[in-house]
Amino acid sequence: MLARTADNLYWIARYMERAENLARTLRVTDRLSLMPSSTDTEGNEWHSTVIVSGSEEGFYEKYDEATPENVISYLAFDPENPSSIRSCIETARRNARAVRTALTTEQWECLNSAWLELPRWNETRVRGSGLHRFLDWVKDCSLLFTGGTVATMLRRDSYYFTRLGTFIERSDNTARIMDVKYHVLLPEHAEVGGGIDYYQWASILRAVSGYRSYHAVYREGLKPWLIAEFIVMREEMPRSLISCAAEIKDCLDRLGEEYGQRHECHRIAGQMYSRLRFGKVEDVFRQGLHEFLSEHIETNDRLGLEISRSYLLG
Repeated sequence: MLARTADNLYWIARYMERAENLARTLRVTDRLSLMPSSTDTEGNEWHSTVIVSGSEEGFYEKYDEATPENVISYLAFDPENPSSIRSCIETARRNARAVRTALTTEQWECLNSAWLELPRWNETRVRGSGLHRFLDWVKDCSLLFTGGTVATMLRRDSYYFTRLGTFIERSDNTARIMDVKYHVLLPEHAEVGGGIDYYQWASILRAVSGYRSYHAVYREGLKPWLIAEFIVMREEMPRSLISCAAEIKDCLDRLGEEYGQRHECHRIAGQMYSRLRFGKVEDVFRQGLHEFLSEHIETNDRLGLEISRSYLLG
């Protein structure tokens, strides 16, 4: 496969996953903003959403304050923000046009339909209850693309490059959501395990579609160390860090077999998976959750760069 084709497939998946993650985060943030809060936490949830998106610098160049209106405008609709939901869907569809023959009919129709529907959504239409309808639509588009990928693509290099994009992006987002919990949402003097803390942990689980799954696995109340274990180290949780690492490793192993070569990205992926597979949650908290997650984000970024060097730059 041409490196340019592989690169387009990889980034189509990354942009669709990014749009979905933004939609999930915005919906949870909107819900959390309606919950009881102290004066210290009031408004912090919108600032935290900007940080999770990785758009802090660009946002504060344009706005002085992270109000709900400003954050929704910038992260959902701003064409000048390359990571806004609008930009993600438009870029994914543009990449899809360039590699139309490498996509299945179902994948193309999903991306093209999303692009055609997108202009109907604007800041006026999503005010109030319209916001949740818009965010649900974005999530549905991404899930439809993912389902089409899994159900219709041949298990060849094109499939593995597409799936790599999904899981590299998902791994980054899950780690960022967890990291923001301790460094933005929770005020310094707030009591861990208190009412505010409970809402925040519940919001994180909902952001990764893990609220019901958590209770199915642990069958008890929300406890920070169990939530951390669930989102970081439980492989049956499809948006956990270890689940993403396992999928990344598997895709790279398949590509290594198909091309008859292994690269630095294979070594990094193996190390990342092993660290999560054989680690313990006690070790995570001993190191510090922030430090652990920051290291994971850096490793994931480095892995993405090595994947590009090995396969996508040609």
